[in-house]
Amino acid sequence: MTPARKPPPSDVPNELLKGTLDMLILRTLTVQPMHGYAIVRHIERLSGGVFSVEHGSLYPALERLQKNGLVTGKWGESPTGRRARYYTITAAGRRKLGEKVSAFDRVLAAIDGVMKGA
Repeated sequence: MTPARKPPPSDVPNELLKGTLDMLILRTLTVQPMHGYAIVRHIERLSGGVFSVEHGSLYPALERLQKNGLVTGKWGESPTGRRARYYTITAAGRRKLGEKVSAFDRVLAAIDGVMKGA
């Protein structure tokens, strides 16, 4: 039996996850190719449960990333023996991730500057 998912803390706006979901998926796929459920679990685990990615957000994001050539998808078999689509980050996806991380770091620095100066 899998444990029930914790909802994200109410003080973390869903907009934050929506704005960073592509970056989080691309970063996750730098570890190894993964199927959708593994991507969700990886993000939840590393965020300490703060980010809870719903399948209704994940799969459209994966399709968009595929359409833009940032990830590829290939059918395979999961460890439980089920058919699953495994996603792999492309070279273009790695470049885009670098751009997104740089932009995100600038935003974080700007927020930090405002918060410390308040």
